[in-house]
Amino acid sequence: MPVLDQTQWLILGGGLLLLVITGWLTIWLARRGLKSQLSQAEQAQQALQQAHDELQQEQQSLQHSHNELSRRFELRGVQAGHLKQRFDELKLRERALADKNNSLADSRQTALADIKGYQTRVDNQAERIASLEAQLESGQQKLEALQKQYSQLSEDNVALSSSVAERERSLKQQQVLFEQQKQDLSERFQLLASEILDKKSEALAAQNNVGLQSVINPFQQSIDAFKKEVQDIHHRETTQRGELKKELEQLKALNQQITTEAHELSTALRGQKKLQGNWGELVLENVLDRSGLQRGKDYEREVSFKTEHGHQRPDALVYLPQNKHLIIDAKVSLNAYTRYVNSEHEAERALALADHVQAMKARIQELAEREYDKIPALNSPEVVFMFVPIESAFVEALKADEDLFQTALQQNILVATPTTLLTSLNIVRQLWRFEDQNKHTAALAQKAEGVFNKLNAFLKSFDGVKKGLDKAQESYQKAEGQLLSGKANLVKQVADFKHLAPSIKQELPEHFTDKAELEVDFVANQPEPEDERENARSTVVPHRFSQRDSD
Repeated sequence: MPVLDQTQWLILGGGLLLLVITGWLTIWLARRGLKSQLSQAEQAQQALQQAHDELQQEQQSLQHSHNELSRRFELRGVQAGHLKQRFDELKLRERALADKNNSLADSRQTALADIKGYQTRVDNQAERIASLEAQLESGQQKLEALQKQYSQLSEDNVALSSSVAERERSLKQQQVLFEQQKQDLSERFQLLASEILDKKSEALAAQNNVGLQSVINPFQQSIDAFKKEVQDIHHRETTQRGELKKELEQLKALNQQITTEAHELSTALRGQKKLQGNWGELVLENVLDRSGLQRGKDYEREVSFKTEHGHQRPDALVYLPQNKHLIIDAKVSLNAYTRYVNSEHEAERALALADHVQAMKARIQELAEREYDKIPALNSPEVVFMFVPIESAFVEALKADEDLFQTALQQNILVATPTTLLTSLNIVRQLWRFEDQNKHTAALAQKAEGVFNKLNAFLKSFDGVKKGLDKAQESYQKAEGQLLSGKANLVKQVADFKHLAPSIKQELPEHFTDKAELEVDFVANQPEPEDERENARSTVVPHRFSQRDSD
């Protein structure tokens, strides 16, 4: 057997060691994989156990639901039996009521036959009585309406008269104030002009006068125009008061005519709902026309607005100052009121009147739910006018239900008849007149402000003119002093040239030469001061000695 050397033993030992390490790693990895599989198996078993528990709970819940449904089914069966028994009882009762109804119908036919016999004999008397009662009631209603209208118009007239008187007083005060200011300015202008003209020469005064007139004339024209506009406003106020008085006198006859036409048309429109609505709009159009408002300018008819709830179209839209609006609706059912007027029995009249009141309330509720005031394109107050074309229709409803008007107000609905609506529209017209007057007053105030600003600018300019004139006067006096003042003034020296140069034929202006001579004489007559005399004496004596010495 060959003997292995040391190197071979080392290689053999290294190989065995590597083999041992590789085996150990393989065993370690296998054990780790088994542990991981064991852990996953335990987790899967726990998940299966949890799912099993949930299935058991769901099975118990389903069993409980099944028991509950079984109990309810049994209860419904008992209830169905009771209902069937009740249905049989009601069916028997219905048959009994049908028999009783047939018996009552036979009795009613017999009673109607008897009534027809009596009806023929009392028709003429009933018609006559109904006509007299209607005339009496209509007269009383018209009298009450006219009394209320007269009272309201009297209050409006007093308020308007007070407002007009206040405006007249204010305008008179403004006119007096402007006249005083004009007089004061005129006096000041005259005083200043007099002072300036007294100080300046004729030529300079003439030039300044032309300049002042060019400044004063526009201001005077502005004051005259302002005065004329104040007088025009006063004249318009007086004219409008006369027109208002005339309109108030015509209002009674106009309301009477509207009421009469309404009663005549109501007879022809009985039982036709669409025609009633058109007739109500026709009466509304008539009231709008007679109020003095102009269609297209002061109001519009059936303007359509698109909202989130669909299209809305009020019957009339009245424009107010400050971009506000009034909404009027004229679709009121009068079928029940027509039955009430034509009925001859108190029971039927009471029933018809109750239906009429209910129809009014239903229309009020319908208008309240429309919420016209929330239309984005309108700047409308929350109150909507519900127009009733017949005065007595609203009066009778109000008699039957005294809370009807208050109920309407609580829902922001104002019930209006031809009389009250015409009065309201006349107030709207007066509001527009006052708005126009306020605009004229604002324009007048703006013009007054312009006149004041112009006067202020003129006074500043006038003060500048005065300062300029004073400066010019000072310069003039200085220049005049250089020409005429002193013994050796320039005019005197130039005048002496003529004696030295006989060829000079022209003469200086006499005004300047005379003034220069006066100035020379004035200076010559003035006493000399003591120091000047001494100086003169000291200068003269040496001159004499020098002259003697020269001789």
